[in-house]
Amino acid sequence: MTKRYLILQDGTTYVGEAFGSPATTFGEIVFHTAMTGYQQVITNPIYYNQIVMFTTPTIGAIGVNHMADEAITPTIKGVVVREMADISTNRLQQMSLGSYLERHNIPGISNIDTRALTRHLRQTGTQNASIVDVPDDHAFDQLNAMVLTTRQVPQVSTPKAYANPGRGANVVVIDFGLKNGILRQLSDYDANITVLPYNATLDEVTNLDPDGIVLSSGPGDPRQLPPELFKMIKAFQAEVPLFGIGLGHEIFALANGADLTPLSVDHHGMNHPIREQITGRILFANQGAGYSVDRATLVDTDLMITHVDLMDNAVQGLRHRDFPAFSVQFFPDAAPGPYEATNIFTEFMELVSARKDGKLG
Repeated sequence: MTKRYLILQDGTTYVGEAFGSPATTFGEIVFHTAMTGYQQVITNPIYYNQIVMFTTPTIGAIGVNHMADEAITPTIKGVVVREMADISTNRLQQMSLGSYLERHNIPGISNIDTRALTRHLRQTGTQNASIVDVPDDHAFDQLNAMVLTTRQVPQVSTPKAYANPGRGANVVVIDFGLKNGILRQLSDYDANITVLPYNATLDEVTNLDPDGIVLSSGPGDPRQLPPELFKMIKAFQAEVPLFGIGLGHEIFALANGADLTPLSVDHHGMNHPIREQITGRILFANQGAGYSVDRATLVDTDLMITHVDLMDNAVQGLRHRDFPAFSVQFFPDAAPGPYEATNIFTEFMELVSARKDGKLG
């Protein structure tokens, strides 16, 4: 195996073995604690311009099959693992993970002490990193000179509207970095879905006569998005059911006067217990966030907290007190699982059906 190096912006170096593409890569490194679903993570658009390190000891054992893709083209910058499994007996496998990464020109590095790296990132916070052939001064100079775009959403949002037809209620999904799992869940209710780009106008949404609107997940800081978006959300939340997921949750909060605060340690994984406030029920769901809604800024808004992360007390869900509008920071679409939060789509679609039938007061 070819020797390669993972270098961090703070000067730390890890030596490992190459797999996937031989390209040199740069990106923001984060660690992901999910024990399953590596393909869904790698293809999730929220990881645009990021290098993902998996804490699970062995990755690749079930290969890759395209039914599990969350986007057609992955936008991840690199993969870091402890052990890479080249052989799989999974009957659904269409190719190995290494071959998949090579096809998309994404480098990977294995034989990294991921436990040590995780502890290091928990202490230092998220930082930039690079996978290189030689960890010399030139490599570090290039890493330190790297400037990543803060306008991630325009890079991953669809440039044009498209339909995902169904025979049920009209649901408009605004794409900030849409993952396929959201479309799968809505399709289970036979929703007639139209996906619009992040910069869709009020008139473009209104002309579709939506029975419900979904603000999708996506990468980056939502405060970089156009101010017209937040005005549009305030207009629609009083008229039709509105559901924000991930970045969409943060956008919903900002539109209603709340603010965000950076997490001391990013949430990437499925092992955080989340409490549903009204019932006390505990659920687990896939998470991917670097920000949380600032509790202190909710005081003078019409939003109430519906879900809380029990690990760090971060806000995980919001609901409007007067309108049929709500949001969750986590991903309830179970792609990859757990499936415990999929009932949130049921709640949304019940509101959508009520609105469609003229029963929503």
